[in-house]
Amino acid sequence: MSTDRRLYFIRAMYEGLRDAMREDKTVVVIGEDVDRSIIGATRGLIEEFGPERVRNTPISEATFVGACIGASAAGLRPVVDLMVGSFFYVAMDQVANQAAKLPYMSGGQVSLPIVYFTATGPSGSAAAQHSENPHPMLMNVAGLKIVMPSSPCDAKGLMISAIRDPNPVIYLQDAVLGGTRGPVPEEPYSIPIGEAEVKREGEDVTVVAIGALVNRALKVAGEMERDGISVEVVDPRTLVPMDKKTILDSVRKTGRLVVCDNARMTCSAASEIAAFVSEEAFDSLKTAPRRVAWEDVPVPFSPVLEKRVLVDEEKIRAAVESTLATRTRA
Repeated sequence: MSTDRRLYFIRAMYEGLRDAMREDKTVVVIGEDVDRSIIGATRGLIEEFGPERVRNTPISEATFVGACIGASAAGLRPVVDLMVGSFFYVAMDQVANQAAKLPYMSGGQVSLPIVYFTATGPSGSAAAQHSENPHPMLMNVAGLKIVMPSSPCDAKGLMISAIRDPNPVIYLQDAVLGGTRGPVPEEPYSIPIGEAEVKREGEDVTVVAIGALVNRALKVAGEMERDGISVEVVDPRTLVPMDKKTILDSVRKTGRLVVCDNARMTCSAASEIAAFVSEEAFDSLKTAPRRVAWEDVPVPFSPVLEKRVLVDEEKIRAAVESTLATRTRA
């Protein structure tokens, strides 16, 4: 797909929602203040689709997340705006014990086409309770699909795919990407769930980056090219199911792996990717994989301390250089 039209990330999400609602009258949007949309993805939908399909709820995540499970079982396709990623914690029984497990426990007799979407991750001194990236914990809940786009084009295409999917899908919008712009085709289109993309080809090191870290990895790759270091950047786009083949093919070509994940190190997506690469492509590795993730602490409010914890270009570059400096296996 190519286009000269450039949209903000959050507007691309809106277009995906709008196009899916035009396509299917059973698609409804539910959440707190979705008629005006504090963050912006649902702003303007109520003017076209009315309050029957764009419905505000009380501030009770556990209630409306659970209500949408019943609504989807009865034939609707609810799209739930949770607003902030850490609000998943308030509704975890409904997400992990009900939405994720009922299709399995009913032997496939119940289909639950629900999308739970939210802004997630640090956005600049939002403090510990509004800076979470819950994707590692959600990846461990069998029965959920999880997407995390890094560009406006992917944001629209993955939103449409998530809504069309017959299973519960978690759609995570990295909070710092909302105001970024990029090319977005005008017509409806879908990005397949479970399909990674090589954002930049390279020969020396594979960098797998998630969400907003894709752009930072691409910036580092561009800078290191001037030093004669060729970095390949892979964007998983979907965390569950993970496109292992694209990542393994890249590592088998470069022999080195760095994984960048804006989440705590322990049990992170970075840890999972490093683990399956070590198991399935060990004979291709020239040195040990490197993980670039947070220390196991809450995200600080203090700008100085927050910067100390989060993943930035300097940490990505240092990890890439360390894989090149380490003595390679014979």
